Amino acid sequence: MQSPSGPEEDRRGGFEHGGWVMPYLNEVTASVGLEGMAASGGLLLGRVTYEVMAAYWPSAPAEDPFAEGINNLPKFVVSTTLQEPLAWNNSRLIKGDIAEEVAKLKQQPEKDLGILGSGELVHTLMQHNLIDEYQLMVFPIVLGNGKRFFRDGGPTTALRLLDTKTTSTGVVILTYKPAQRE
Repeated sequence: MQSPSGPEEDRRGGFEHGGWVMPYLNEVTASVGLEGMAASGGLLLGRVTYEVMAAYWPSAPAEDPFAEGINNLPKFVVSTTLQEPLAWNNSRLIKGDIAEEVAKLKQQPEKDLGILGSGELVHTLMQHNLIDEYQLMVFPIVLGNGKRFFRDGGPTTALRLLDTKTTSTGVVILTYKPAQRE
């Protein structure tokens, strides 16, 4: 899951495969992304993902189909090191007990929150049973190293498949719900 969009996005640990996702994106992956954004009441982001996205999206070309939506969505940024104010519009910093703060956000009547990337945050939320649905894009490439989405030490979670889509570039988009949420 590390550095999908560009070579300089996240080189931690000597990762040299940045931009690996780009050859596989097409109209189906774009449509799924746009649908997810339209259904979302905001984005929940970890610090690293926030910084990468905030460096690009505020000045993204207006013709980019994601620019307006992603820039206008509320962004809730989980970090222990960032300080207010956050530069990217509609961004709010979440500090303190992450699980407690996210549980409060989930109680608000707006639409669901989406998470992009944010591996550390996802790992924390998984440990506290705070993820209601997973939408995973599996790409037809093995990189051999880099950060993993599901890592050692995570909880065992039974999932129920809700939907699958396959793209012409070989990407499989899987939507799962934790089985205990039935």
